[in-house]
Amino acid sequence: MGMKVAYFDCFSGISGDMILGALIQLGVPPGFIEENIRALPLEAFHLEIAEAERMSIHGRQVHVAVDKKDKCARNYKDIRSLIEGSQVSERVKRLSLKTFARLAEVEAGIHNCPKEHVHFHELGGVDAIVDIVGAALGVEWLQIGKTTASEIPVGRGFVTCDHGRLPVPAPATVALLEGVPVYGTGVSHELVTPTGAAIITSLAEDFGPMPRMRIRQVGYGVGARDLKEMPNLLRVIVGEPESVCEADCVTVVETSIDDMNPEIFGFVMERLFEDGALDVIWIPIFMKKNRPGTMIQVICNEIDREKVVHRILSETTATGVRHCRADRIKLPRRLKEVATSFGKVRVKEISDLTGKVSVVPEYEECKRIALEKNMPLKTVYDAVLKETSQ
Repeated sequence: MGMKVAYFDCFSGISGDMILGALIQLGVPPGFIEENIRALPLEAFHLEIAEAERMSIHGRQVHVAVDKKDKCARNYKDIRSLIEGSQVSERVKRLSLKTFARLAEVEAGIHNCPKEHVHFHELGGVDAIVDIVGAALGVEWLQIGKTTASEIPVGRGFVTCDHGRLPVPAPATVALLEGVPVYGTGVSHELVTPTGAAIITSLAEDFGPMPRMRIRQVGYGVGARDLKEMPNLLRVIVGEPESVCEADCVTVVETSIDDMNPEIFGFVMERLFEDGALDVIWIPIFMKKNRPGTMIQVICNEIDREKVVHRILSETTATGVRHCRADRIKLPRRLKEVATSFGKVRVKEISDLTGKVSVVPEYEECKRIALEKNMPLKTVYDAVLKETSQ
C-alpha cells in the first residue's frame, strides 16, 4: 500500500486525549504507545481506555492517569532533553519536539520569560507528554504520510487552570491557532485545549475541506464532556490518494504593481519565502493606460496567508491583494539525505506516473557547497546528480 493520508475532522474541537482515542480506534495498539513512552523514560502513568458514545456515535475515550509521585512541573529544557535522548524514531522525535517548541514559544510570549525556562505546569506534566509523543507514535504506526484538518471551532466562557481563571479559548490556544481558520460556536466550554492545538498545528499541512481520497478507516476520539449542542467527538479519516499523484489545496495571493523601485522586488521575495511562501513569481504585465508593471503571485498554505498579505501590503506599494484557493496536483516527492563526495547532501526524489524515480539536488545545498569549495554551481550540481543517480 502506498502513502496514506489522514483528515482530522474537528467539528467539536480537539484535545490530546481525543487524538489518542481516535488513533487507538483506528488500530494503534495502546501497548505500543505505552511501551515507547515508558522507554523515554517516563513511567508514572498508564492509559485508561474505554468505549464511549456521544449522540449514539461510538468511539474510544482515553484518560492519561498520572501517579501522584510525578505531577511535578517540567520546563521546556527538561522535556526537550527527555525526547532528544529517547530511542523513538527520528520522525516521532521530530514531531514531538516541534510540538513542544510551539508550546514553549507561545507560553514564553504570554508570560514574558525565556523559552528555555518556560514551566508548562499541566501542559508539561506527564499527561501532555503522553498526548504529544503518543500522537506522533500513532501517526507513525498508521503509516500516515500527509495530514490535513478542518477549520477549528472554538468555545467561549472561562476555564480554571494553574494560572487562574482564563478566558476560552485560552491565551495559549489562541496563540497556537494564529493563521489557522477558526470559527465561534457559542458553546460555553473549552473545545480546543492548548495541547490539542499544538499537536494539530504541528501535524497538519493545511486546514480546510477534506481532500480527495479513497476512505479506508474512520476513528472517533471521545471528549470528556457530553455536550448538548453537538456530539463531542474528534473524527480522524484515513485513506489513500485517488492516484499516484498527490493532491492538495494551496492559497494564491496576487497583486499588480507599476510604481515601485525594482530593487525592492528581490528583498520582498526573500522575506516572502521566510514567511512560508511555497513559490513567489514576478510576471511582467501591462496595466491601465498601457503602463508596464509587475504582477506578484505568491503560492502558500492557507495558514501562512495572513503573513504573506501583511508582507506585501507593508513592504511594497500595493494597496490591495487578491487571494483564492487552488487545487494542486503534483508528482510524489520526498526529501532524502544522501552520501556524496561533498558529504551528506539533501536531494528530492520525484516519482513519475510510471513509478520511475528521478533525483533532483536541492539548490540551497549545492549553493552552500559551491561557496564553501569555491566551485561553479553547475559543477557541484552535475557531480551530486551523477553520484546520486548511480
